[in-house]
Amino acid sequence: MLEGILRESIDKKALKSLRRDGYLIANIYAKGFENIHAAFKENEFIKEIRKKESLIFPVKVDGKVYDVIIQEYQRDPVANKILHVDLRVAIPGIVAKYFVPVVINGVAKGIKDKGVLVQSKRRLCVKCASEFLPNSFVLDVSNLEVGQTLLVRDIKLPANVQMVDADRVAVVGVVKAK
Repeated sequence: MLEGILRESIDKKALKSLRRDGYLIANIYAKGFENIHAAFKENEFIKEIRKKESLIFPVKVDGKVYDVIIQEYQRDPVANKILHVDLRVAIPGIVAKYFVPVVINGVAKGIKDKGVLVQSKRRLCVKCASEFLPNSFVLDVSNLEVGQTLLVRDIKLPANVQMVDADRVAVVGVVKAK
């Protein structure tokens, strides 16, 4: 389980000091829940994220365990290091918006006809309770020809999950190479 520390100060000087010591700055929040300002060892956080099997994973801060999901993160564009992460507490029974990753399977037929596979959405926004949250949306692109796309409305949703993104938004498609 990933363990973090509680940040006493949220000013810029304290943040720089924590980052210099190898910590990743995090905010833990939820609706009707008091925000928690935390910090995790950067290497431990990355290891834990890579080995997790579902979107929801436990973290321990100040002796309390929270089931969280990564809502958003910020990267340094030069060093490509994670600077900050927002973690949303997944409270069972409470309906909230979550971002679910899109996984592509197969090789599109259009690639053989000088097409290029373009993925325009990496994560889709859904609205559901945390116990119904899917780990990912797996899309099979093996039947896509040049000029064809898969839209949000083409994705089969599990029960009790509602899509927030518009139906007409393209997720993945094959375009003609220039």
